[in-house]
Amino acid sequence: MNRFAQLDRKFVWHPFTQMRDWLKREPIVISSGNGAVLRDFHGREYLDANSSIWTNLHGHNHPKINAAISRQLNKIAHNSALGFANEPASLLAQKLVESADEIYDLRSAIYELKDKPPRKPKIGKRKLEKVFFSDDGSTAMEVALKLAYEFTRRTRGQKLQPKFLSLDGAYHGDTIGAVSAGHIDLFHKAYAGLLFKTDKVMSPYCYRCPFNRAKPERADAREYRKCHWECVGLVKKKFSAQKKRGNPYAAFVFEPLMQGSAGMIPQPAGWLRQVTDIARGHGALLIADEVMTGFGRVNSKFKILNSKLPLFACQREDVQPDFLCLAKGLTGGYLPMAATLTTQKVFDVFLGEYSEFKTFFHGHSFTGNQLGASAALASLDILQSKQSSVARKKLEQALSDELKSLWPLPNVGDIRQVGLVTGIELVKDWRTREPFELRERAGIRVCEAMARRGVLTRPIGNVIVLMPPYCTTAEQTAKMVSALSDSIQNVLS
Repeated sequence: MNRFAQLDRKFVWHPFTQMRDWLKREPIVISSGNGAVLRDFHGREYLDANSSIWTNLHGHNHPKINAAISRQLNKIAHNSALGFANEPASLLAQKLVESADEIYDLRSAIYELKDKPPRKPKIGKRKLEKVFFSDDGSTAMEVALKLAYEFTRRTRGQKLQPKFLSLDGAYHGDTIGAVSAGHIDLFHKAYAGLLFKTDKVMSPYCYRCPFNRAKPERADAREYRKCHWECVGLVKKKFSAQKKRGNPYAAFVFEPLMQGSAGMIPQPAGWLRQVTDIARGHGALLIADEVMTGFGRVNSKFKILNSKLPLFACQREDVQPDFLCLAKGLTGGYLPMAATLTTQKVFDVFLGEYSEFKTFFHGHSFTGNQLGASAALASLDILQSKQSSVARKKLEQALSDELKSLWPLPNVGDIRQVGLVTGIELVKDWRTREPFELRERAGIRVCEAMARRGVLTRPIGNVIVLMPPYCTTAEQTAKMVSALSDSIQNVLS
């Protein structure tokens, strides 16, 4: 065992990891990376099949991002945003606002999907115009929740105790506010005494929806579902019931198009538009958690317009959020940085004389960090190039083609792909949808077998995630899926 593995085992406590299991084996110690390839200290190579936990966009060791960080290092690495401005953070805020407003301005880019084209956007009141920087997805959500809470109290009445509605299975981060908005008992139940109460409504989980009358088929459950949008009806019922109590919801919190940590649960086309219209109709703010789905992960089905693709999932259904929460891919996977975008209307509620103390009393030591902002600017330049847009479209098609080879496997129940995000749900028998018990560690054992075949990813329970960097080649994509297929057969047969 190399020295760094020994040090890790002796001193490091890993996230979301049962450390007793961790200490039973030698950990993989990553020493370098290039493109979609990672290397460990023994010289073994692996494909990064989940983009280093959903963060890396363009591949490791990208020369343009490396150069941007190096240029900034020759100036300054960091100074406080408390009382000072800086060049890269100012430029990044402008770029993010422009990119977010393209959610509404690129409506002529009709996407190549089976559902109807989006409605004409209502540009104006809810354009995103202000950016609050923080450190990661949890803090981006924390900012949005605090702002929505206080905005509601200041506009509806200080005596209110604003409440939030989110989806069953939701995960929005690990800070206290973000955990409060989540509904995964395995992660959150232990902290119940620390949390404020939020309500939940069913997620549109077509594969396991009690309202879906369709028998299992060898296709994405969204394609053959038989229902009457009962899930949408329950959202409407929830909002109506809360309104009758005299305390309408302050905000509806959601991940657009695909719920990540819930198990890569995709929303059927049209669901998001319907439920956000209901929320708007009841006066609720919209908090869009695009920590995973942002920066081109899900929009490669659009036609390329003006040499680029739109960057955010909300565009796909013409949803205008009041808060857009970004992190993970913001810096291309290089440095921890996050942003919460909001409207001028929200911003104005916090304006006043110093003595009124209307200030948003919230902040972080590394807010607007220059190195992170420089990396993010370089990443956005890459993303908005035609070369990157074309590469993402090709990669999505290559991934879709390769995934078809998994359907003959009896332990593959559902394959859920939205853009460059894919979840493969493992079951005991696809005909019955019978799940594996979590204690059986089916997903973990399959991923361990994939690692032995040179492909690294991490499961969500019994759902295997494939989310490759945008630079992944067709050959590398084929190897990822082949390793998954072989591992499923080897472990579960």
